[in-house]
Amino acid sequence: MGDQSARAVVDEPVPAGAPWARVIEKGQSLRIIDVHGNQGVDFLCYNAHAPEERYHAPNTLKAARTLRLTKGHVLYSDVARAIFTITEDTCGTHDTIAGCCSAPSNEMLYGVQDCPGCRENFLSALARFGLGRKDIVPNINFFCNVPVHDEVRLADTVFVESPSRAGGFVELRAEMDALAVISNCPQVNNPCNGGTPTEIRVLVLASG
Repeated sequence: MGDQSARAVVDEPVPAGAPWARVIEKGQSLRIIDVHGNQGVDFLCYNAHAPEERYHAPNTLKAARTLRLTKGHVLYSDVARAIFTITEDTCGTHDTIAGCCSAPSNEMLYGVQDCPGCRENFLSALARFGLGRKDIVPNINFFCNVPVHDEVRLADTVFVESPSRAGGFVELRAEMDALAVISNCPQVNNPCNGGTPTEIRVLVLASG
């Protein structure tokens, strides 16, 4: 990965369970690296200059004609403009329907109390940009596996173990100045992080 690191204008670890956010300039690329493997990464994105325009799952999935986003697919906004394009993907399995975990959903699904999740991380990261609860929309979960069976039934545990391995990554090119918001998922109540959340690495790569 040496040549990619040399182009990096940002190269940062994101600790297990932590949020991360940054404006990615048009033409730059965001590379999210699953350092140890099997680590879910919740992702939201917005127009950096007008954040009421943000990632829109229905437009994205209708354009892709699949629930499984991968290289070549575009993340569209609610007004059908491209925010990011997936330019590289070593995993090929990313959840687009299950959304983010949270303290309330952890209690609902798993009977555990005071167990914050990605929603709380999103709120923390968004607050730095003057955004909040109303700005959280259904997100992408990179490196997460939510099987959908032929009878349109989800797996009994919803999330199952990810096929992502150590060093796997997804790379996205910004098609506008975009605010990217990450929650390095803290979930320990289902298999999405293999029961042990780990750090990830985030690179912002210069255009060209």
